[in-house]
Formats: sequence, structure tokens, C-alpha cells
Amino acid sequence: MRLWPGPSFSRRERTTSPSARGGIGATGCSCSVCGSRDRESALISNDQLHPVPRTDVGAKRVLEFDFPGLEIGVAEYAEGPTGCTVFHFPRDASMQIDVRGGSPGINGEYLTVANAICFAGGSLYGLEASTGVAAELFAKRGYSTKWNEIALVSGAIIFDYGRRQNAIYPDKQLGRAAVRALRPGVFPLGAHGAGRSATAGHGESAELAGQGAAFRVIGKTRVAVFTVVNAYGGIVDRAGKVVRGNRDAQGRRQHAAEIVTATGAYYPPTEPRARNTTLTLVVTDQHLDPLQLRSIARQVHASMARAIQPFHSRWDGDILYACSTRSVDDPALDEVSLGVVASELAWDAVLACYDE
Repeated sequence: MRLWPGPSFSRRERTTSPSARGGIGATGCSCSVCGSRDRESALISNDQLHPVPRTDVGAKRVLEFDFPGLEIGVAEYAEGPTGCTVFHFPRDASMQIDVRGGSPGINGEYLTVANAICFAGGSLYGLEASTGVAAELFAKRGYSTKWNEIALVSGAIIFDYGRRQNAIYPDKQLGRAAVRALRPGVFPLGAHGAGRSATAGHGESAELAGQGAAFRVIGKTRVAVFTVVNAYGGIVDRAGKVVRGNRDAQGRRQHAAEIVTATGAYYPPTEPRARNTTLTLVVTDQHLDPLQLRSIARQVHASMARAIQPFHSRWDGDILYACSTRSVDDPALDEVSLGVVASELAWDAVLACYDE
């Protein structure tokens, strides 16, 4: 497990009522460092409350797609609110990981083949959800201890405590619930799963974000991108307009460059900043070797700086997984071209992560 200085964190969305968006212990505190009420309510955790997993998340928007060899499960604790999103490859997948930014939280980074990937809230504590994923896959395999049947699971997390003043986190029970909820071809968009309490922007200018996805077929090759946006930067559309985060006192969304020009700093150095992460999965059925997968991972991850500005900062823990289910071999489609398409899908996925 990689633990870089300062786990990845997020900031709370600007709210209009003390219990906006729900969650045990929500106070709506408007101070930049969270006051005593927040510290008291943070004592409410899984051990005291025993939260109940919810897999019917009631998403208003979903992406429906056709991708054999990929299943997705989502589970949440409404008491947080927080959650996890699991990607399962029944026949495994080749994998390469690109880690950027100053404060990522990840386990299983050494893996080059994966049976599942688990994105979760809860900061480093949320990595426990990935052990639940492994445990449930272990059970599904009849508790086989053959070396080639060990469940290979990697997990990555966001810090989603900023806007919900409690200490509830995605645990082993929640990871197991997400595996039980696995199904193909459906992905809930918005504030669900690992993105249940994710935000875009920083400080009191932040707004609720969530998880997004996009899918395309190129010839006979499938490509999908899934992302959980909990970014230090704001979200920018293809017209160059900031569409999420970075709101000023009048509610106007600003570019990072505008903020720096006007104030001299993106955000005051007195504010806690290391609370941000964007987690992304690029998956294709095109057969790719490790070098090709790593090249695509870097290409797509770098391209996402168009959609999130600023991106890959010291205060982010950005992680991108590139996976191949290896079921299609199209020699005419090189990895750079595939990366170009995946980069556009990544932008689409970021723009799909939030609800209006």
C-alpha cells in the first residue's frame, strides 16, 4: 500500500441548510477548518452506528453500455453518506496504474493483473472496502486456496469527510455488499458509490460532484472510462467554461487563473488543502501489452487536465487504472489512437459526474 505524505482529502460542498445532502452528524458548519461541533460528530463511526449497506442507490441518471467481461457493483452507507464502487473482471484483466499528485491512497499497486478494482470514500480507512471485495470473491470461489485462484484486488480512495461531519467509512461489509450487487452494463452517474460525497473545487467554493462514465465502440473494440471526481480544481467544459466548483461569494464560477490574478493565490494558505483526489478507470477489450497499457494510462491521465483545472497538484491524489480484458485484437488500432479516443471519453466522464 502506498502512503504518500498526507492522505487524499476532499472539501465539503457549499450547503444551504444544516443537514443538506444528509448524513449523520451533518452540521453545515461554514468555517474553513471545521469547528468543535464537527469534531464531536466525527466520533460517530461504524463501530457506534453499525450502518446498513444500501445497493439500490436510486440513481436518476445511469450509463447503459455493452461490455462483456466487466461487471459493476455500487454500495453506500446513507448514514455517511459514503460508498464504494467495484469493477469486476470475471475472467481477469491486464492492468497498469498511473499515480499522480502528492497524496494518493492505494493498495495493490504492484498488481499487473486484476480480478477487481474498488474505489471508495473514507480516506485510508476506506481501503478496508477492498478487503471486503476480496473476501466476497473468495467466498464466491468456494474458498479455494489455489495460488492461481486468489482474488487479485486493488483499491483506491478519496477523502470525503470534509462535507459530512462524521467518521463513517466504507468497510469490509460494504465492499462485500458491492460485490453481491455486481451486474453488467449499468453505471449510476452523479453522487453515488465512491462519489457519494465527492466535491469539485476547494474550500467554501466547492460543489458536489460524484462519479461519471462514458463508453464508445471503435470498429470491434470497446472502450469505457469511469471516474470519481473529488478534485482540488474546478470542472471545465469543452467551451472552456467552469461548470462545477470555484464559486465566488456571488455564486459565479471562476477559472483558477482568474482567482490567482485577483487574489494572488488559488486558495489562502491558511485553508487545509490536501483533501482531494480523482480516481479513474480506463478499460478496453483490445489486447494490449503492459507497455501499451501504461502508455495509454499516461496519455489519458495527462489529458484530463483539460477537464479539471488545476489537476495533479500537490494537494491531489490522482490515480488512473488502465485495464484490458484482452478479448479483441485489432492490429489497425494502435495504442495512441486508442488513447485519443479514451481521452475524449475521460472528458465526457468528468462532465457526467455531477447532477445539476
